[in-house]
Amino acid sequence: MSTSQQTDPLIGRLVDGRYRVRARIARGGMATVYVATDLRLERRVALKVMHGHLSDDSVFQSRFIQEARAAARLADPHVVNVFDQGQDGDMAYLVMEYLPGITLRELLKEQRRLTIPQAISIMDAILSGLAAAHRAGIVHRDVKPENVLLAEDGRIKIGDFGLARATTANTATGAQLLGTIAYLAPELVTRGTADARSDIYALGIMLYEMLTGEQPYRGEQPMQIAYQHATDSVPRPSVKNPGVPEQLDELVLWSTEKLPDDRPLDARVMLERLREIERELGVSPQVTRTVGTGVVRDETGASGELTKVLPAAVTGPAAIVDDVDNTSRLRQASRRRSRKGAWILVLVVVLTAFAGGVGWWFGSGPGSQVAVPDLGGLTFEQAQSALAGETLIAAEQGVHSLEVERGLVVETDPEAGARVDKETEVTVRVSLGPAEVSFTGLTGQAEDDVRAQLEGARIAVGENEDFYTDAESGLVVGVLVTPRDGGDPVECGEECTVNEGDSAILSVSLGPLPSVRDMTESDARTTLEGAGIEVASVSQEASTEIAEGRVIYMTDREGGGWWRPGDRTSLVISSGPPLFPVPDVVGMTRDSAADALRAEGFEVNYSALWNVWPDDLTEVSTQDPAGSSMRVRGTTVTLQITVTG
Repeated sequence: MSTSQQTDPLIGRLVDGRYRVRARIARGGMATVYVATDLRLERRVALKVMHGHLSDDSVFQSRFIQEARAAARLADPHVVNVFDQGQDGDMAYLVMEYLPGITLRELLKEQRRLTIPQAISIMDAILSGLAAAHRAGIVHRDVKPENVLLAEDGRIKIGDFGLARATTANTATGAQLLGTIAYLAPELVTRGTADARSDIYALGIMLYEMLTGEQPYRGEQPMQIAYQHATDSVPRPSVKNPGVPEQLDELVLWSTEKLPDDRPLDARVMLERLREIERELGVSPQVTRTVGTGVVRDETGASGELTKVLPAAVTGPAAIVDDVDNTSRLRQASRRRSRKGAWILVLVVVLTAFAGGVGWWFGSGPGSQVAVPDLGGLTFEQAQSALAGETLIAAEQGVHSLEVERGLVVETDPEAGARVDKETEVTVRVSLGPAEVSFTGLTGQAEDDVRAQLEGARIAVGENEDFYTDAESGLVVGVLVTPRDGGDPVECGEECTVNEGDSAILSVSLGPLPSVRDMTESDARTTLEGAGIEVASVSQEASTEIAEGRVIYMTDREGGGWWRPGDRTSLVISSGPPLFPVPDVVGMTRDSAADALRAEGFEVNYSALWNVWPDDLTEVSTQDPAGSSMRVRGTTVTLQITVTG
């Protein structure tokens, strides 16, 4: 594995709890493609992951979603399937069909110019796929050799619908003109509009390139090429390659007309004409096969966008030979006769060597060895029986595995397919299930640190739950882990033992909730609403400590516990100090009246001259404030006193 592969943080990661990333296939300006295993369906897939720095860009995110939706609307064997689209944290991804093989661009680099049957076979498949897209109302907008995939099993598919648009939404801004300039239709250059006929133009340019080995327009600057698309006419391919039949010349010219109205209406119309040409030329579409090398490397297309979802491969096109003329056939027959005698002698020598080689092969050479069978998903007993059938010895070894069910074989050493001598001991690694992991003291740590510890132990961490607490903002105040197989959640903040594959929710402090005591009602509302707390109602209460019109307190959280954004509360506003009735002391003696007022918390005032008179000779004639009037305790009551008798 290359250094870049080793340092790629996604290698080995489980995306969205389902896709285990195995290796990187390709990297471009917008995304990176990995080969991954869909653990749910147990199949290989291509995982296309948007680069992190683009995850906040709504334009690029919409392209990802558009690609998934466009492909999902199509059901054609010549269109790369998109199985899924999703978001894992801040990472956007697509899950696509995995097709080992090469792109048409790689085939052109290897072979330069294709034969007539090869070009027809590839064009037939591409037109079939695009016909399905156009029938569904989808314009591809980025047709080019980099997006044509030639699988090892002979399938030919068109992919990367990242720039696709509905045929009714055909206007494109400058930022949307991301298709490779070499295949850009004139109307995209001059007016910025595109429909199905723009795809037809790109197909015509691509057919020209397959037949001649080069693109019709060249220039040092993209604008030079764009200008030629808008002003020049594509020449006949037969000018560069005299072997091109007139029917294909005309098909190229028809599909690359400057005016969209002069081209085929859509891919179906062009495919019908191609099928007529196939019958006229007596050529049937044939499969072009490729042999993958298993090499993984980065590839970026001419536009800077990711243009392939396949591992690099060495091409090995099936022999598709054009008809040759009679002179050539006679010349070949003459050469065959002159070589016939020599071949007979060579054949005798080869057969003799072969007979000796067979004896060596099966006696002491590789033929005496056996291949280790693939035991994945078997129990140890089943694996032991399968190995015994190959005269191999099984040795059990337990290993923890998140992907393979407990008790089933994860892998063998030597690996499946390796050839070994008979009676060799094969280590059979059997799943012990997910490994246990222990944590202590997670509460009080920073959120990022706790998240890193959990994810490092292969525990998926979901969205935080935020609370207002006495802890500093950003610190974890609780960790709740839910077992992957079900069961009650486990509190993991202080100390716990859980399993890989479980999921966790972090409770994170937002710091203390701001106090609103002694604020005005308006300021208190602003403060609480800024913290996400809704003020449901307001009531009043007398207070000797808080001035009238200011907040005494907010009611407690319903159900208790920490406050969190979205909760509701009520405010209690001060109506000022409480009022009490002033005792009615008129008619009482001086001292009796004073005692009665002071007992209720009121102050007493009268002329000091009355203190020289005996109390029983005094009588209160009037008081201010009057008896029974409501006053704050501490109010001074002034008495008027007279002499009795």
